[in-house]
Amino acid sequence: MIESREEMTEGYEKALKQILTVSGDTELMSAPAYYEPSMNAPDLSTRTSCISVIQDELGHGHIAYRLLEDLGEDKQSLIYDRDPHEFRNTYGFDQKLENFAELVTAHALWDRAGIVLLSDIHENTSYGPWKRALTKVSKEEQFHLRHGETWVRRLANKSESTRQKVQRAVDWMFPIAIEWFGLPDDKKQHDEQLEYRIKGMTNDELRQEWMSTAVPLLEEVGLDCPAHYDADADEYVLEYDLPVAFDEQAKQWRYDDPISWSDVMDRWRSRGPAIEEYVDMLQSGTVNVGT
Repeated sequence: MIESREEMTEGYEKALKQILTVSGDTELMSAPAYYEPSMNAPDLSTRTSCISVIQDELGHGHIAYRLLEDLGEDKQSLIYDRDPHEFRNTYGFDQKLENFAELVTAHALWDRAGIVLLSDIHENTSYGPWKRALTKVSKEEQFHLRHGETWVRRLANKSESTRQKVQRAVDWMFPIAIEWFGLPDDKKQHDEQLEYRIKGMTNDELRQEWMSTAVPLLEEVGLDCPAHYDADADEYVLEYDLPVAFDEQAKQWRYDDPISWSDVMDRWRSRGPAIEEYVDMLQSGTVNVGT
């Protein structure tokens, strides 16, 4: 186990900073993404639960930034001095969540992706301070997941109208979660985070882990998703070839428009349509929520 900066090689420190930055930025940027639809929760108790999720996410971001401080980074600068395109959060939180159905679907799918990633790190990481900090994070993320699963089941079974709202959310959020885990293993030229045992599972293994619980949930409530379990291969398989183009304005995947992984990485680097608004909310402390 590595306990301090003094014990690290230059390569180890660089790889650790990279994954901590992505983790901190993703946790931080989920807060403004979740805020507006939380204000439109169906009742006060549910709104309280949604705000608790946001509070947790801000705390999780603080943990990552605090660990980065130990590695010589400045937390204030990380949050307040970077331009929107400099943040390294996962692409999903650059999108505008339009309603409560999209919010709880994000809890059920995207928080699940966060759990898969952080659980792997919690179990396998060689960096002791992060391993200990993730004990608290893992428990709180389980609450977010249960909240999302509960509401996805409720909305899917309440009425055809609410069911269709959840289905539309799944249609654009599921493939984003598939991309969440990064390049396929056969496309990666090197993986320092594995070599230094900062994490334990490959991208494709993490994707399988996520699908092994996400797909059964959606099948249980009768929602469609572009993946299924292949008994012969003993794995979950996608019903489309990665990667494909995404129309971020319409929130639609163009499955008949294949692209390269370089195109995907260009999209990630360019950030999504809501990133400037969300960064401004965080850096200015100003919230403008419609009724």
